[in-house]
Amino acid sequence: MTHLILLLGILTVAYFSGSQAENAFLQYWEEHIGLPHPPQWLVEKTSSLNPHQEAVFMKLMEKNELPSHLHSFCKQANIGCSTNALVKKATDNSILPPMAQWNEAKLKYDFPNEIPLSVASQGGLPYFQKSMVKEGSVMPIPDLRDPMSYKSFLPRSLASKIPFSFARIEELKKLFGVVDESSMDKYIQDTLKICEKSPIQGEKRTCVTSAENLVDFVVEELGHYLHIWSTESIDGSYENVTIGAVKLIYGNLSESPALCHSQPFPFQVYYCHVLQKVKVYAVVIHAHKKVNHVIMACHYDTSTWNSNHLAFKLLGFGPGQIEVCHWINENGIVWTKTVG
Repeated sequence: MTHLILLLGILTVAYFSGSQAENAFLQYWEEHIGLPHPPQWLVEKTSSLNPHQEAVFMKLMEKNELPSHLHSFCKQANIGCSTNALVKKATDNSILPPMAQWNEAKLKYDFPNEIPLSVASQGGLPYFQKSMVKEGSVMPIPDLRDPMSYKSFLPRSLASKIPFSFARIEELKKLFGVVDESSMDKYIQDTLKICEKSPIQGEKRTCVTSAENLVDFVVEELGHYLHIWSTESIDGSYENVTIGAVKLIYGNLSESPALCHSQPFPFQVYYCHVLQKVKVYAVVIHAHKKVNHVIMACHYDTSTWNSNHLAFKLLGFGPGQIEVCHWINENGIVWTKTVG
């Protein structure tokens, strides 16, 4: 009977969830960041739970009863749980091939990489040099998709209670009903490995599990006055596109930007890091059906990267010898300080 009452309480207020959560995030944004409004797509990633629902699920979590209400929790919170059903929903596409398996490699600047070059270069170059991106040239674009683009953040209070640790991965998987060796299982493992890896020399990194934590990290590292940049869409993925205008939008090598990569996980998680000597470009690409505006990050100090990094294998150089560029994928964010 208690379970039924809790469920009814959740459903009766569901209609008002989105606007309350979005308004709370907008207020937090205005209090911390000197920009009038965050991008709408980021606002839409805020938790869809209102304070009442949040309190109900918090009680269930504290009593270890959340797995019994998993379907309701995942639906109301707009997150991915259970097996592969919701993952499949995000990645099925009648035009694009399956999600590229090497996509996450671009985050692993210090990981030895064992991906065969024949696999790594399928569908487009994950790494390239700035000189390869010229107006009028043709480039193969890799997969720009976020494997779970639809998922939302959890409220900070709930996210802080999640066992976000590789040491507690079985507890985490049980909480979200994740089946061993499923796609979600692999996503969780990959994300936790990246999030628990020690930073390379000169890097500051963290994984944020709530919208508020995302704001807190960039403000702590860059201050309150920021610009925010993101790739417009996934158009051009797996295509040979024609490069249009290439515009340097941030080139201050003494003031590093923050790069935040959307991670595949049951709820929205960002892996954010600040690396030395990074320039940011806005690039127009002419895909087969549409024009896309893509953000490109170029690392001009690769001296501390692992010598076996995929970029060096693809480009034929070693650490510190060349700059290495990559596209910012769907839902990725680049934060830069406001000039002047």
